[in-house]
Amino acid sequence: MSEMEKDARDLLYKTLMTLSIGALWMLLNMTIGIYAGWFFFENSPKLGNYICYVFFLGSLAWVLRYFYKLWK
Repeated sequence: MSEMEKDARDLLYKTLMTLSIGALWMLLNMTIGIYAGWFFFENSPKLGNYICYVFFLGSLAWVLRYFYKLWK
């Protein structure tokens, strides 16, 4: 069995982690926001809308920070 080079293995790991965490982040925000109806305002914003947008921005900052540290 041949061994994969370390550089190729690291690149594959980083690529797969970026894709999987990005897809999980989008799925989670889609579930919370669109399926629960908290991304959309009816007449005025409600508490659920604020919670959804704060979670969206906080998790976006975390995901971008994680990707930055992963690819650094």
